[in-house]
Amino acid sequence: MRANLLLTTVLGIGALGLAACGDTEPTTPPAPSTAPSETASAPADQDLVRATTTETGNATLMSNDGEEIGTVTLTQAPTGLLMRVEAEGLTPGWHGIHIHAVGDCGDAAFQNAGSHINHNQAPHGLLNPEGPDDGDLPNIHAGENGQARAELFTTSARIAENGPGQWLWDEDGSAVVIHASPDDHRSQPIGGAGDRVACAVVSRG
Repeated sequence: MRANLLLTTVLGIGALGLAACGDTEPTTPPAPSTAPSETASAPADQDLVRATTTETGNATLMSNDGEEIGTVTLTQAPTGLLMRVEAEGLTPGWHGIHIHAVGDCGDAAFQNAGSHINHNQAPHGLLNPEGPDDGDLPNIHAGENGQARAELFTTSARIAENGPGQWLWDEDGSAVVIHASPDDHRSQPIGGAGDRVACAVVSRG
């Protein structure tokens, strides 16, 4: 049935195209079949990975010297995680920002936060043909006053108990880390983003 309808449509379009380009009288397209038509069915709900609850979370950004310099607000969307970043005291310019696997910002260099969440062990980089890893995010920009305001969205992390991405509230928690330099989104292991200059432990809202 679908093949017949497709053939009818193609023939109709071809006839109209010839009439538009030629000097002869338009050719009347064949009459459509009177049989009931078929419509493409929408993808089954079970084929779409969606969070079924709306969760919120928050995190306080700390500088290397232990000062509070901003916040990260997390909101679970049906197909990913929305992150609002508000920071100050940053060097003007672009900064890499990533989700790290351990919720620990207790040391001055923020190394306790571990590496990126990356359960699939993908290489780093939003522009890497083999990537990205689960913790990768677009860069944020700080103005001349050192303030950064951004909203980021990722399908590779979640705070709902079900849905797409890695669960951030697992046994050892997770953290959001801002780096001193921009992420080039290609080179390993962190895109040349440099030192960790701000860190926030993610917690429930």
